[in-house]
Amino acid sequence: MKIQRRTFLKVAGVSGVALAAGTRLGGARTPAEKTEFFGILYDSTRCAGCQTCETSCAEANSLPAPTETITAGVVRKTDEKHRTVVNAFSAESGEVYLKKQCMHCNEPACTAACLTQAMYKTKEGPVIWRADKCMGCRYCMVSCPFDSPKFEYHSSNPKIEKCNMCYPRLQEGKVPACVENCPAEALTYGPRRELIAEARKRMAENPGQYIDHIYGEHEAGGTSFLYLAGVDFAEVGLKTSLQSKPYPELTKGFLYSVPAIFVLWPAMLLGMREATKDKNTEEDENR
Repeated sequence: MKIQRRTFLKVAGVSGVALAAGTRLGGARTPAEKTEFFGILYDSTRCAGCQTCETSCAEANSLPAPTETITAGVVRKTDEKHRTVVNAFSAESGEVYLKKQCMHCNEPACTAACLTQAMYKTKEGPVIWRADKCMGCRYCMVSCPFDSPKFEYHSSNPKIEKCNMCYPRLQEGKVPACVENCPAEALTYGPRRELIAEARKRMAENPGQYIDHIYGEHEAGGTSFLYLAGVDFAEVGLKTSLQSKPYPELTKGFLYSVPAIFVLWPAMLLGMREATKDKNTEEDENR
């Protein structure tokens, strides 16, 4: 079988750049390149568990409407059909609700693991998935400390599904659908720095209402989705053992310490596939 050399080199060349650039190709930024991202502050003390955010998210992203109701003790997870879910937890103060979705890390592990920049951290803050660049390796799923990206296993044309903070709406000058439609105003959208300041203001003005911690300010190097709560975050299903440094820092030495073939192999296979695809089609037509 004859391989088209130009096509092969074009796709395989992405791997060489990935090896040379390390985590930078995946979209993670060095400290000098950090910018002020926009994000969302979620105040769980205001959440009434109405699931309007779930419904709004489904409508905005052409996904199935949620059919499951919230039941205390039953923890639902996001999946390829639901980018956000709200769960109820029993605490001493009563029932507590918590919304879950992609955390939109400041320096995401998923973008650092992506060899083709399909998973990408935008300059505005949202982490988005770009279908035209994805080679289907699913490294983003393995690398995410929050278990956010989901794969459409049962689709003939599978996609990676996760919250993108309604990025298309942001580009139109709108706010995320969940923020716009929350009747309890539990969600606030804005510059991350201002959201942190607002969270601290609420804690200072209501010392008995909140625990003294903003989840996402430092977790995993900081995230664009931030939480306020009146109970310990472990009680409402959030991971509290995460490191404060960005997770891509754990892999900085990896690309230089292992044989290149193990890093480049997935992209090399993609290159061979693309290079032989047209040739196979031509041979089939001539039979």
